[in-house]
Amino acid sequence: MVEISKSDWKLYRDKIGDWQERYMEKLVKEYIELLGSPGNASDHFWALDERIRKDKKHPGVLIEMNKSDAYWDIAILVRKKVIKMEDLAEFSDDLRDAVALILSR
Repeated sequence: MVEISKSDWKLYRDKIGDWQERYMEKLVKEYIELLGSPGNASDHFWALDERIRKDKKHPGVLIEMNKSDAYWDIAILVRKKVIKMEDLAEFSDDLRDAVALILSR
């Protein structure tokens, strides 16, 4: 697979923060729902602790930016529902095709 173009790389770097922020907003709403559910405070605390430990490893929260892995990382973001293919509308056809190919495997 060909390395990501300079323009796609710049666009990716510009968008990743917004994508992650949007994903983390979703997580925070889920945490609020968890904390507001019936049950003991201690159960909520430990469930939230476990959930945050797991979520911190998710690419929607933390991702290592590497130009050579960009196609794969974007495909993972789509697969993990951080973004949708529609979020890639501003990217080149080459990038969208590469991501679609990875997702089809």
